[in-house]
Amino acid sequence: MKTVLITGATGLIGQEIVKVCHDNNWLVHYLTTSRNKLSSQDNYIGFYWNPDTKEIDKSCFDGVDTIINLVGASISKRWTSSHKNKILSSRTETVQLLYDTIKSNNFPIKHIISASAIGIYPSSQTNYYEEDFENISDSFLGQVVEKWEEAVNQFSSLGIKVSKIRIGLVLSEKGGALPEIAKPIRIAAGAAFGDGQQWQSWIHIEDLAQLFMYLAENRLEGVYNGVAPNPTSNSELTKVVAKVLEKPLILPNIPKLAMKLILGEMHILLFESQRVSSQKIEEAGFDFKHHHLEPAIEDLLG
Repeated sequence: MKTVLITGATGLIGQEIVKVCHDNNWLVHYLTTSRNKLSSQDNYIGFYWNPDTKEIDKSCFDGVDTIINLVGASISKRWTSSHKNKILSSRTETVQLLYDTIKSNNFPIKHIISASAIGIYPSSQTNYYEEDFENISDSFLGQVVEKWEEAVNQFSSLGIKVSKIRIGLVLSEKGGALPEIAKPIRIAAGAAFGDGQQWQSWIHIEDLAQLFMYLAENRLEGVYNGVAPNPTSNSELTKVVAKVLEKPLILPNIPKLAMKLILGEMHILLFESQRVSSQKIEEAGFDFKHHHLEPAIEDLLG
């Protein structure tokens, strides 16, 4: 039985990946900073770590040859200076602790697959981003993702295969953006943001979990965009959610200035535009279950 170590296993994406691992009869070891989240089921074993104090239960690496790295503080909490520091450090310092521990103990890890984000690409209405695009967004998110990926790249110096999945807008009924988008629409108070033309490169959470598994099973290295084949606009996304929920859209679009006043710097999450290609992973043989937005939303909210 294959054993995988997952950081961030108790989060929204992590739980879905754990489910896929178990469907494939993989044993899951996971790291958690919360002792009350430790579990010792036959196929799901928790280990404590504290990246702030550089503490980690080294037995988490027993039998492990693949690491799936998902850990990171939420970007959906107000961007105070302290939380911005936490967004960055929770991604880079955790990776550094894994790297230092593996290096000093010579653990035989063969492959690390890390979450990343399409926020690394500059906001644009016209570009169609593939993985080899070199310019990096000068936004806070762009800088975070750049440092995050640099931290993960270190593992290649240990002879470990490195993969990074640049994740787009994850659609799930259990959390993330979709329930927040649906909430005002359910009470007929939904509206698009700004001109609504900003690109939203989305992915159904089931496909994202399968994508991590596909890279792990096939030992695929490099950067892959974690987005579905058909990006949409913010306006279209809003319309589709309203259609599936059978609710009217009667309000005018929400001005950018209003959201900037309410959310501060993090308002860019609603207005950044990245049209991102899934061609590379499709050419590597991955088959998306959810290609188009409306059937995906219907699957989740219908």
